[in-house]
Amino acid sequence: MVMRYDPFTDMDRLARRLVGGMQDRSADIMPMDAYRRGDEVVVHFDLPGVAPDSIDVTAEQNTLTVRAERRWTQKEDDQILAQERQQGGFTRQLMLGEHLDTENISATYEDGVLTVSIPVAPAAKPRRIAVESGRHREAIDVEAGE
Repeated sequence: MVMRYDPFTDMDRLARRLVGGMQDRSADIMPMDAYRRGDEVVVHFDLPGVAPDSIDVTAEQNTLTVRAERRWTQKEDDQILAQERQQGGFTRQLMLGEHLDTENISATYEDGVLTVSIPVAPAAKPRRIAVESGRHREAIDVEAGE
């Protein structure tokens, strides 16, 4: 059975709001993982219960913005026993490095997880540079940024 009132839970929630009122709550609402795999950066956002058509992903300059909305419509005869899931609109922004290709970002949403793939810009990838020495030419690998 679901408990209708738990004073300790309510006090804990109130304390978190008072102490963390100035903190960014987006990480609690939209947790993420990010990693580089080969020539792309992959970011996973947890968005359970969000309708795919409410998700908006935009890239402007070097900022990736993810907006989503989760709504639950209470019916007239519903009696709320607990209501802890966040409702409404959520936004999370990531600052992207100059080495990412923001023109070719792709996104998919499956099983409550939004996956955003950001390719590494061609100019930031390691490239081969020919080195001339007299009559001989050799090629060496040069890492970008070194």
